[in-house]
Parts: sequence; structure tokens; C-alpha cells
Amino acid sequence: MKEYNISIIKGDGIGPEIVDEAIKVLDAVSYECNFHLNYKEYLMGGIAYDVTGNPLPQETITGVINSDACLFGAIGGAKWDKLPRDLRPESGLLRFRKELAVFANLRPAVIYDELVNASTLKAEVIEGVDLMVVRELIGGIYFGEPRANDGQTAYNTMVYTKDEIVRIAKVAFDLAMKRSRKLCSVDKANVLEVSQLWRDTVEEIAVDYPEVELSHMYVDNAAMQLVRNPRQFDVILTGNIFGDILSDTASMVVGSIGLLPSASTGEKTAIYEPIHGSAPDIAGQGIANPIATMESAAMMLRYSLGESKAADLIELSIKKALQDGYRTKDLASYDAKHVVTTAEMGEIVANYIHKLK
Repeated sequence: MKEYNISIIKGDGIGPEIVDEAIKVLDAVSYECNFHLNYKEYLMGGIAYDVTGNPLPQETITGVINSDACLFGAIGGAKWDKLPRDLRPESGLLRFRKELAVFANLRPAVIYDELVNASTLKAEVIEGVDLMVVRELIGGIYFGEPRANDGQTAYNTMVYTKDEIVRIAKVAFDLAMKRSRKLCSVDKANVLEVSQLWRDTVEEIAVDYPEVELSHMYVDNAAMQLVRNPRQFDVILTGNIFGDILSDTASMVVGSIGLLPSASTGEKTAIYEPIHGSAPDIAGQGIANPIATMESAAMMLRYSLGESKAADLIELSIKKALQDGYRTKDLASYDAKHVVTTAEMGEIVANYIHKLK
């Protein structure tokens, strides 16, 4: 029997609740598909600061690097907002990504037929949406130096090197080759020098992928087009801040931020997490939607562990649960036959895994 070592970071707010349900689903699918997952939990975020005085302990970095993959919940909350910036949970997350060199963030947005009415957009606009945002994760304005805020003037620096653009572009083109061979690179090359370098470099890489249809789009137009006609997109390649914004826009196209997973991959390991935050306002109430975390677990099985059949089984079981009318509170208005808690949704999906195998 194959064994894999999985590092677990539950984090803050609803993080522990949603990760627990993803683990429940992983246990079911590993049993049915005959492999074993060894879990080890680590601290990061506000809880890590409370326990250790550091939002990202070195033990967490080392443990994740030495694992086969990491399943991560969410971090942060108002409780820690008044801390010095370098001690806030979000700073720990940025440092975590940088330390692990996870430069490629993959964010799929797929419409469930069962939830087509959950989107604020018309059904005829969003039916059949299946796109992937490839976001560069450890460069750009979030990491650029210099940066400062003296109370009167503040500034940040957007920086990309050619090598950083080359490596993320190759990830996007390789994904496009496995999908519909269509890639849209999003930038702001009409006003930003860094975006002009981005565009020029992507054009150079495109020469090695003649089968892929490459287009370019300014980020403001891309945001509009995602809402106007999302089906035109297959793979969207973009930088850190633009990808952050566009992937959240894509989440509303498909109906709920509680539905979208992500994978952050790089040279040392990979991190799998829902794109939503820690939602401390609903923590402990049993109403958080765990589907995005379950989908993140499926991505982990597919991309890091090579267990594609198990990933397919999780996705099929989630779809079956939705077909049968099970909804958490955030989706209760959309053809719900049964409004269930976070834990109940985990049990339902796990039971479908056993039935559908």
C-alpha cells in the first residue's frame, strides 16, 4: 500500500472546521483507493502567534518542506489586525509562500450545473464555464522593495524579473496544452513597464508552444470580460495582484467563494487551500462551506500524489451531493432540499465516496 505524508495547517476562524471535513473525505477516498495518508499538523497564522509569538514558526516551514504536500485552511482575523505588520497572520502567509518557493498559484473556476442559479449572472452567460487562473504568487507588488509608509506618504514597488515571468508562463502554457490550448495573458502593458516586460516575455515563450492560441488583455478589460462572457476564457495567466483580484471575480461568476479551490506549486512542495478567507464572523457556527477545501484536497491528490482516480471520486461525490440537493447555508437559496452543517456536508460527501466506488 502506498503511503504519503501530508502536512496539515488548519489556521484560524473557520480553518479548523473546513480542514476537518476535507480530512474526513480524504480518509474515505484513501480507504477506497487503497493508499494511506499520514497527517502531521503545524501552526501558522493568528493561532501560531498566540502560541509561539510568531505567525510562522520555523518548525512549520521545515515540516511542510519535508512532506509530500500541504493541506491548508485559512488564517487571519480582526483579533490580530493591530499587531505590527510583520507579526500579523497575513505576513506569515506571504513569508510562507516565499520560503517554500511556491510561485505558481492555480485557481480553477468551474460552474456546477446544480448551482447555475447561485451566480448573480444569467444562466446563459455562465453555463459551461471551466477556466483556470494561473497566478504568479511570490513576486510582484506584494514582495517588491522598496516599500514604506511614514504616515504621510506610502509606496510599494512592483517588480518582476524575466526569469520569474518565464517560469510562470511555462506552467500556464503546459496547462493550456492539457486543456483547450487557449491562453489569455493579462497585464497592464499600456501604462506599466513591468507589464510590458511581462507581455514581451510571454510572447517569447509562446514560440515554443505553437499549438496554443495566445491572446493578451489589459486587466481592467479582463475583469469586465469575466463578467460579460466568461466562457471565452480557458487559461488566464497573470501576475500576483491582478491574479488575486481576477480569481475572486471568477469565484462570483460560479456563485460562491466557498466553492473554489487552489494549488500553489513550486520547487520544494505544494500547498492546497480554498481561496476564501478565515471568516471569523461565522467560525464555530457549523455553517461554513467545506466544498472548496474538499476540492483543494482533490487537487492535492491529482497534482502532488498522482492519485487521479481518487481525485475524480471526490469530485464526483461532491457533484452527487449537490445533485441530491444538499447545501450549506451560503447556498441554501439555490434548489436546496436539505440545508446541512459543515460537518454534515463532510459526512455526506464521504458516504458518497463509499457508495460510488
